[in-house]
Amino acid sequence: MMDNWTRLKSRFDATRDRPLLALFEEEGRAAHYAVQTEHMRFDYAKTNIDADTRADLIALTEAADVPGKRDAMFSGAAINSTENRAVLHTALRNLDGGPVYVEGQDVMPGIHATLARMRAFADEIRSSDITDVVNIGIGGSDLGPAMATAALKPYHDGPRCHFVSNVDAAHIADTLAGLDAKTTLVIVASKTFTTIETMTNARTARAWMQDHGGDPKTQFAALSTAEEKTNAFGIDPKQVFGFEDWVGGRYSVWGPIGLSLMIAIGPKAFDSFLRGAQAMDRHFRAAEPLENMPIMLALVGIWHNQICGYATRAVLPYDQRLALLPSYLQQLEMESNGKSTLLDGSDPLRHSGPVVWGAAGTNGQHAFYQLIHQGTRVIPCEFMVAANGHEPDLAHHHQLLIANCLAQSEALMRGRSLTEARKLMQAKGHEGDELERQARHRVFPGNRPSTTLVYDRLDPFILGQIIALYEHRVFVEGVILGINSFDQWGVELGKELATSLQPLVEGSAPATGKDGSTAALLDYILNRRS
Repeated sequence: MMDNWTRLKSRFDATRDRPLLALFEEEGRAAHYAVQTEHMRFDYAKTNIDADTRADLIALTEAADVPGKRDAMFSGAAINSTENRAVLHTALRNLDGGPVYVEGQDVMPGIHATLARMRAFADEIRSSDITDVVNIGIGGSDLGPAMATAALKPYHDGPRCHFVSNVDAAHIADTLAGLDAKTTLVIVASKTFTTIETMTNARTARAWMQDHGGDPKTQFAALSTAEEKTNAFGIDPKQVFGFEDWVGGRYSVWGPIGLSLMIAIGPKAFDSFLRGAQAMDRHFRAAEPLENMPIMLALVGIWHNQICGYATRAVLPYDQRLALLPSYLQQLEMESNGKSTLLDGSDPLRHSGPVVWGAAGTNGQHAFYQLIHQGTRVIPCEFMVAANGHEPDLAHHHQLLIANCLAQSEALMRGRSLTEARKLMQAKGHEGDELERQARHRVFPGNRPSTTLVYDRLDPFILGQIIALYEHRVFVEGVILGINSFDQWGVELGKELATSLQPLVEGSAPATGKDGSTAALLDYILNRRS
C-alpha cells in the first residue's frame, strides 16, 4: 500500500501535463479552491491540485499530527527540541486570551507589563522633541520592524524611523548623515547584546551622538535581556525592554523588537497590528483544514516544492509598501525550514524548504517575469494585492495595479500556443520561415501555477494577519517535513569563522592553516589596503 508521499508523487506524475484551464471545467472550482476569512481571500485554484490530491495533502497533516503539535506550541510546550525551549511568539499578541504557561508559570502578566512599558515609552517619545528613530539590529531584529514600518507608512504620525543592519560602514554613515544628534533616538536591538554587527554599529552611533551634542544616556534604548551589558553600555534601565528565549528573532516583531514600529504608528495602531495576528491565530486553531488558510497555504507549498520538485517560490506583493516582504519571508522560511536533519537526528527523505525570493509588482514584471513566463524552470508564484489603496485621488493607479496582478496569474496559467502565436505574426505580415521563427519566440508554455492573496486594505490589522498567516504556514510545513522550524544552527559557523578571521584581516595574525583560496584573498586585500 502506497504511503501519502508516494501516492502524491504518483498523482503529480499522472497529471503534470494536464492543462490548468481544464480544471475549471469543474463547476465552482474557484469557490472550492479558495479560503476566505472576513478580510482576506486566498485563491489556489490556479494550481494543479484537484480533490483527490488535496485529500492526500490533508492526510499529510493528519499523519504528522499538525493539530496536536499546533496545540502544543500554543500551550507553551518545549517544541524547539534542540534548544529545549517553548515557542511562544503567539503569546505576545494574546491580548484577549487566557493564561499561557511555561514550566508552570503564567507568562502573560510579564508580557502585558512589558507592553504597557512600551506604550508609555512610545507615547513619551512621540510627545518629545525626538524627530528621528534609528533602529540598529540585524536579521529578525531588523527585517521585521523595517518591513512593517514601511508597510504601514500611511499610519505614521510619529518620528521618522530608520533602520541599520549591515556592518558595512556605508549603512550607518548614510543613515546618520543629515540627522540631528540632539533629536535622534537610537534603539539597539540585540537579545544578548553581543551580536557583533549590531554592537559595532551601536558603538559608532554612540560616538556620533556624543560628538554632535546628543545625550546617549537619555537617547539610547535597548531591546535586550542582557541588563548587565546594557548597563555597561550606558543605557538607562528604564529604557531597556527584554523578551524571553521562547521568542525567536524572526518571530519577534510582536514584542519589544517592534518598538520602532509602535513609535512610528502609535500604541493604538500597534495594538491593532497585534489583534490582526491574534485573529489569525484563532482562525488557525479553530478552522478545519479545508477552511484553514495557513494549512492550505502550507499544503500548496508542500505540493509545489516536495512533490512537484519546484525548488523556488516567488513572493510577488502588488503593493509597493510591502516591497520588503519578500526579504522578510525569505528569512522566515529559509532560516526556519532550511534544514538537513530531522527532529530525531536522521537524514530527511526529501528536500526541506524552498528558495524564497521576489519583489514588488509591477517592478518585477520588467525584471524577472521573463524567466517566470518563458524560462525552462517552473516557478510557483504567490501574488498579493489589496482590494483598496490608500490614495483615493489616485484610484486609477490602484485599478491598473490590480489589473496587472490578475493578468499575470492568468497569463501564467493560460500561456500562448504556437497556433495562436502564428496568427499573431500573420496579422503583422510575416510569412514562411520568418513567420515560424517569429511565432516561436512568442509562445508561452503556460500551465504555470500561482496563488493569490487578496485583502481589503493594508492597515495594521491586515498586516498582522498576513505575517501571522505566513508564520503558521512555515510551522505547518516544518511539522509535515519532521524538522525543527525554530532553531538556526546554520547561522553559527560563519559567525565563528568571521571572529577567527578578524585578526588576519587586521594584519595582526598570519593566515596559518587557512586554505589556499582564503589565504590568497587575504594577501590580495592586505597588499592593496590604503
